[in-house]
Amino acid sequence: MENLFRLVDQDQDFFQPKWTLVNGPIIVGAGPSGLAAAACLKEQGVPFVVVERADCIASLWQKRTYDRLKLHLPKQFCQLPKLPFPEDYPDYPTKRQFIEYLESYAKHFDINPKFNECVQSARYDETSGFWRVKTVVSSGSNKTEFEYVCRWLIVATGENAESVMPDIEGLSEFGGEIIHACDYKSGEKFKGQKVLVVGCGNSGMEVSLDLCNHNASPSMVVRSSVHVLPRELFGKSTFELAILMMKWLPLWLVDKLMLILAWLVLGNTEKYGLKRPTTGPLELKNTKGKTPVLDIGALEKIRSGDINVVPGIKRFSHGQVELVNGEKLEIDSVVLATGYRSNVPSWLQEDEFFAKNGYPKAQFPHGWKGKAGLYAAGFTRRGLSGSSSDAMRIALDIGTVWKEENKQLKKRTIARHRRCISLSQF
Repeated sequence: MENLFRLVDQDQDFFQPKWTLVNGPIIVGAGPSGLAAAACLKEQGVPFVVVERADCIASLWQKRTYDRLKLHLPKQFCQLPKLPFPEDYPDYPTKRQFIEYLESYAKHFDINPKFNECVQSARYDETSGFWRVKTVVSSGSNKTEFEYVCRWLIVATGENAESVMPDIEGLSEFGGEIIHACDYKSGEKFKGQKVLVVGCGNSGMEVSLDLCNHNASPSMVVRSSVHVLPRELFGKSTFELAILMMKWLPLWLVDKLMLILAWLVLGNTEKYGLKRPTTGPLELKNTKGKTPVLDIGALEKIRSGDINVVPGIKRFSHGQVELVNGEKLEIDSVVLATGYRSNVPSWLQEDEFFAKNGYPKAQFPHGWKGKAGLYAAGFTRRGLSGSSSDAMRIALDIGTVWKEENKQLKKRTIARHRRCISLSQF
């Protein structure tokens, strides 16, 4: 408490905005990572506050994903701590089912985020030993500045906070519709159109497949190499099979076996313009965070020619795109499946734990804890299972300190009470 008074004394403007002292951590972000951290803290008996810039939980899933999306991994690898998926859910839950699961998760653990509250800055005050988190609360056209003071700060804004918009020559001159994959819902509105899909990751592949299913003609830009694996091998999840093999075999050997099995099931993908990286799929995921594509039908459309694979883009012009090989395509619309990035550097005033790219500098499994009460949840590049792992470690770490301090406080309170009784006897 003395540190808090010191904080107030050193800043005369401290009481100008509305502010509050949080008796526990602030969690920034109400996506799966933030909800998991909150639930685990609840189990430890630690109070917390969750702030979320959107008006709902899991806004990425609710507002920035396409309609046909399903979880790419089996549900047992995607459930959050302390509460499994309902038993009647399919192995690969739909977007709607996953959102319902997250909503029931928040309700089960009584997690009530402060919505429409966007963090503007967060910095650690070394003099006081507290984090100062400044936010803007939006209510209609009204905006109110607010400040939280807390000992612990949990960054749970995730790896996909902002969409990546590439700077491609001539794109502004194209004239047709240009959207990012985060705004793509269905191929229905593109029926009969020639659509250029820029990007060949899981989103690019699935958007291209969805366009085909709605009678559009997609051309998919494959600028670099990509690993395409079947979603299942011999009736078992490819991911589950890889995890099983890694218990007994080194990663390099598992990678080789996975590629052999993929070749047996999918054949040689390079003849369709999908060149494989020299680094194995699991090693590439661990070192670069680049997820292999799990095929759910796009490869069949590529083989049949319904999805046209094209090389990198040189420039756009009105209604047209020129590729690096000199070929020119007439197109009606563009979908940018160019991925997402972290937005942490835009608001967190710290450069020791987080790198400039918005990810913790320490590699998994060490990137969940920084100094001075700073934590990161959901930056492992290991999907929802990584978020769950982070959440449990963070809650246990904070919970241990919390319980010890409460234990000491209780002892001091009892000691004072006994002294008062002794004095009253004289």
